[in-house]
Amino acid sequence: MIPINSTSVKINRPNKQLLIVDDDGPLLTRLTRAMERKGFVVSSASTVKDGIAAAKLSPPDYAVVDLRLSDGSGLDVVSALHEVRGDTRVVMLTGFGAIASAVAAIKAGAIDYLPKPSDADAIEAALLSREGSLPPPPDKPMTAERVRWEHIQRVYMQCDRNVSETARRLRMHRRSLQRILSKHAPKE
Repeated sequence: MIPINSTSVKINRPNKQLLIVDDDGPLLTRLTRAMERKGFVVSSASTVKDGIAAAKLSPPDYAVVDLRLSDGSGLDVVSALHEVRGDTRVVMLTGFGAIASAVAAIKAGAIDYLPKPSDADAIEAALLSREGSLPPPPDKPMTAERVRWEHIQRVYMQCDRNVSETARRLRMHRRSLQRILSKHAPKE
């Protein structure tokens, strides 16, 4: 056997340091274990403050960040990750999916945006996907009613939650819009 000096031989193996930031304790535990089984070295946090601190302490290769955390927005964690290390691949998770928040996540630097609950396989596929590649079509695409609701929500957010201005831009009656906004998102 020939001894190999570890300083002279480089193993070309991608780093798999992963930061998971989510305030849902059971989900955080399950996802941490699942991603560790997939070969990631996982650190976790449950608040924006702790997520930013973890990012600065040891900038990860990958991150999975919940959009809404108990002490603020996960978008702040995404921004901090990209300040510390610009090539961190970030996937946003949210239980409150809307097109406007997806656009904000992508603009902040996330590479993908997944609804909760998402399984570890879907998260791993998003983290490791090649840039510019399209994901496979969803098993259950949004219904036409959901697409309509998402569009109305996006315009409403862009109008700073002003019902009258939103109704004017959508060319609909203000009261009709109020009724739509008072209801929950259509089930898929």
